[in-house]
Amino acid sequence: MTTVPPDTTPEELDAALTRASAAAPLLAGLAPSERAALLEAVATALDAAADELVPLAMEEAHYPEARCRGELGRTTFQLREFAELLRDGSYLEVAVDPADPEWGTPRPDVRRVLVPLGPVVVFGASNFPFAFATAGGDTASALAAGCPVVAKAHPGHPKLAQRTAEIVVDALAGAGAPEGTFGLVHGVEAGRAAVLHPLTRAVGFTGSIPGGRALFDLAASRPDPIPFYGELGSVNPVFVTRAAMGARGDEVLKGYAESANMGAGQFCTKPGVVFLPEDAKLDALVADFAERGASSLLNDRVAQGFDRVLGGLVDHPATEVLVRGRRTDEGWSPSLLRTDLESLLENADTLLEECFGPATLVVTYADERRLLEASGVLKGQLTVTVHGEEDDAVAPALLALGASVAGRVVWNGWPTGVAVTHAMTHGGPYPATTAPLHTSVGTTAIRRFLRPVTYQSVPQSLLPAVLRDDNPLGVPRRVNGAHPSV
Repeated sequence: MTTVPPDTTPEELDAALTRASAAAPLLAGLAPSERAALLEAVATALDAAADELVPLAMEEAHYPEARCRGELGRTTFQLREFAELLRDGSYLEVAVDPADPEWGTPRPDVRRVLVPLGPVVVFGASNFPFAFATAGGDTASALAAGCPVVAKAHPGHPKLAQRTAEIVVDALAGAGAPEGTFGLVHGVEAGRAAVLHPLTRAVGFTGSIPGGRALFDLAASRPDPIPFYGELGSVNPVFVTRAAMGARGDEVLKGYAESANMGAGQFCTKPGVVFLPEDAKLDALVADFAERGASSLLNDRVAQGFDRVLGGLVDHPATEVLVRGRRTDEGWSPSLLRTDLESLLENADTLLEECFGPATLVVTYADERRLLEASGVLKGQLTVTVHGEEDDAVAPALLALGASVAGRVVWNGWPTGVAVTHAMTHGGPYPATTAPLHTSVGTTAIRRFLRPVTYQSVPQSLLPAVLRDDNPLGVPRRVNGAHPSV
């Protein structure tokens, strides 16, 4: 039986990162297809251990079996997606510019490729114990890039983290990975020390704004600051135009209730604020929220944070409580509150604080053109959703507003559910993330853990294989500015 491991000692942390540092050049030196095989070995091992891992996730995260099995499937799927990306090779962004004395100013032979950063420390999330945790997206993309990983176990599911790590280590060893390619540490102090450790080259984080910002500041405070890729917080606003409300209002409100309460409101993409016309009939929405039962929250810390933020919203003079959720032995039932656009604009700091759990805020408006004023108070978001009609005069401006503050703009849909695909952006301006140029979901997440290197006038025999004229690995390349080709 898996037990809760003790906190990692400073000596154990140093040993883990020393092993990772020793593994880094060996892992980076593998051909992309060889690293792809490592990822597939991990995916196969995790799938085979589903009957052992799923009960641990159910016990620690309080999720139903179907949710846990589905999330484990997503986790192994993204490992295999990165394996396919590696075999394609285009992620290396290889560019070859042969010497040209006639090039504007004469240029030497220059050849560019992306290379791994080195050991990466990964902090997993509480709300996704598989897909955003020990062997989740940050780990998969870092390993795919050729970076060893030291994962920090989340205190909300330490036993699952430990067993997952054991399976990952065994799978990597069996597939021939260098020793130290993956490790796990436990404890708050170990996490802080890992960010500051001189051998750490980058950090991936999914969690709260306070926790993420504290670690981000640590990463920046080092004598050698390192990249900190943190996903922190978002309220994911939804704008519903008058035309959309008139055409399909019941459908929109039903969809909103389902999305907002998915996973007890504990999704980072939960639509926590919805803008509706002031004359919208809310009886069905209120009834929907009132009829929903209680759900367990992830852990006591999440419950305490939710209770604090919800209390502030309930007690605020600018809000009206439409449904007041209750805390029972089974957990929390959902809450629904209402304010108006003017009050939101005046009290944005309080009313737009992320309420991580089963509670949402309706904002009513009289003039939909004034919705654009929300851009002045909305901070960085993971998503913005617009429900409208194609001939809505305000629709183009609302979509542009969404693109200005969020990494993903959703039209007539819902933001919960983040597809693992090539075109996905799961990111956004601060505080949604600390690195708005990148995504933490999808294959381009690998770009976070790579940096460019240009080789100038280096003999063919000494160049990395992907930069040689004969291109033995068949990697797509941009040669002399032409579009990538093999």
